Amino acid sequence: MKSEGYSNQNQVMLVNGGRDYFDRLHQMIREARYCIWLQFYIFMDDETGLAVADLLMQAVRRKVSVYLLVDGYASQGLSKEAISKLQNAGVQFKWFEPLFKSRKFYLGRRMHHKLVVIDGLYAMAGGINISNRYNDMPDSPAWMDRALYCEGSEVQKMLQVCKQLWNRDQVYEWENQVNQLIQKKSTTGTQEVRVRRNDWVKRKNEVTRSYLAMLLYAREEIIIMCSYFLPGRVFRREITNAIKRGVKIRLILAGHSDVMVAKHAERYLYHWLLKKGAFIYEYQPTILHAKMAVCDTGFVTVGSYNVNNISAYASLELNIDVQDNNFASQTKQKLEEIISKDCKEVTKHNWRARPGFFLWIWQRLCYLFIKTVLRLFTFYFKQEE
Repeated sequence: MKSEGYSNQNQVMLVNGGRDYFDRLHQMIREARYCIWLQFYIFMDDETGLAVADLLMQAVRRKVSVYLLVDGYASQGLSKEAISKLQNAGVQFKWFEPLFKSRKFYLGRRMHHKLVVIDGLYAMAGGINISNRYNDMPDSPAWMDRALYCEGSEVQKMLQVCKQLWNRDQVYEWENQVNQLIQKKSTTGTQEVRVRRNDWVKRKNEVTRSYLAMLLYAREEIIIMCSYFLPGRVFRREITNAIKRGVKIRLILAGHSDVMVAKHAERYLYHWLLKKGAFIYEYQPTILHAKMAVCDTGFVTVGSYNVNNISAYASLELNIDVQDNNFASQTKQKLEEIISKDCKEVTKHNWRARPGFFLWIWQRLCYLFIKTVLRLFTFYFKQEE
């Protein structure tokens, strides 16, 4: 893999979804001194969301500046009462608004980030939203998800991402203190890390390019874990080319889905994937929501990006890429444990033995429907000059 855009004074750690993630998030908020930035696709005022909101309001009482940006479509369940309480306490709140929205429909870009940045020193990004379904609750385990915790020089770029989306021209009273804090902070990490963004309207397709470069330069093996895997034409071409070069491609996909029409559409592609030589594993214990990949023993990407055209063209996405042999080897081992313990393999034999011609027809209809929806939701975007 090429090393463009990486900084090398970083330390990263893979964080499991559920209690591990929220314990770390709570700790990060409690330790904030000057500014807290949160960008989330979904923020709900259930037990999980209220616990985070309470910590944010406590931070404001410590004179910490708090900025919360949530997607205007996906977070419609966040009540006016909860928003008013946050704002009255001093939390600065904004919607990322699509062009048009209703309860069941939106037209426009989605802000699909799941990003937390604290004081320009610490950050966490991945696929995890602020809602009970992403947390370990007494009556149900968390959806299977992952995030990446990061300390070091690349966090400053994540801070810039937050400021640009909020208001690129705003001057913040805490900037001098944060800059001094960053200069004093000594980072012992040596991992190469870069922030990658997708925002097609703003001519950013960095996450897509990371995935395509991974397929192009892989020598031995790629493992992709993805909740909504619907690769477009270019991705399918590069998957084919990689397999022809002898690269083993393993896909960890959802066995159970919260969007069944997308799952049926995804399964329509199984025949093609198996025919080309990919290996497919469906995750069984709960709903899979993670979005990440590891290539050979040197490259890892974790974030909000799904391998489909919504992430490529219709959403704001953010991933973190890591080039580090030890971290990639550890991540690969963890994914292999998931494959061996928690997945069922889909083979040519058991896929051919599944019931029915009519199921295939239904899956094809779902696939065509999803393709049509993707075209409708993305054709009108004009890239900015």
